[in-house]
Amino acid sequence: MKKLIINADDFGYSRAVNYGIIDCFTDGVLTSATMMTNMPGAEHAAALAKEHRGFGVGIHLVLTCGEPLLKSHKTIVDSDGLFRNLAFYQGTYSIDRAEVKTEWEAQIERFLSFGLTPTHLDSHHHINTHKVMNDVFLELAEKYSLPVRHNMKLPNGIASTDQFELSLEKALADEDSLLEIFGDAETLEVMSHPGYLDKAIVTGSSYNYPRLDEVELLTSPKTVGWVEQSQKVRLVTFADII
Repeated sequence: MKKLIINADDFGYSRAVNYGIIDCFTDGVLTSATMMTNMPGAEHAAALAKEHRGFGVGIHLVLTCGEPLLKSHKTIVDSDGLFRNLAFYQGTYSIDRAEVKTEWEAQIERFLSFGLTPTHLDSHHHINTHKVMNDVFLELAEKYSLPVRHNMKLPNGIASTDQFELSLEKALADEDSLLEIFGDAETLEVMSHPGYLDKAIVTGSSYNYPRLDEVELLTSPKTVGWVEQSQKVRLVTFADII
């Protein structure tokens, strides 16, 4: 059978997002999440992860949201000491590679300090696909022996799924739509951003109310029914593709 990972980004953003993600695992078809260890809800997310065995939790490396864990940076933060906005990286920019590496190592080490074993790496806003960050991202994946999201060209030796899909709605429309996305691939990750709303997410993220729609889709009896009854696809985590 083909293997399907449905991953929720932004675990740890806030308590409301965390609860929405966990409900999608316990009551829906979500199998996995990636944690933002620099965000205020990280410790809460870690506690929830420990309570739910079988839930795959990886690390959502951050460079464009909130505050860094390290306070010595000069080039990857603004004048207030916050991470630069994504728009900064969409033009011509110059940053210190060492700052990216030490910050991301700190984020990984904080995850490990929670007593959790990461299943994989990805990044917030797909910042790992940008110049400089790409090399650092792959270097850390190799250092910590972790699979990664297949949103870029991967060198030999880096584990990932065969395919990656951005559209949750398209993937979960029905089995035919999902199988069309799979094509000849045997493994597929579908990205999602479910969550409930609190002040942190409403004021801090431009993607807020659609998170409720994703919770609804991931937990709807119709979705759960056809996914769980499929004879061609089974739900897994990144731990099942290594």
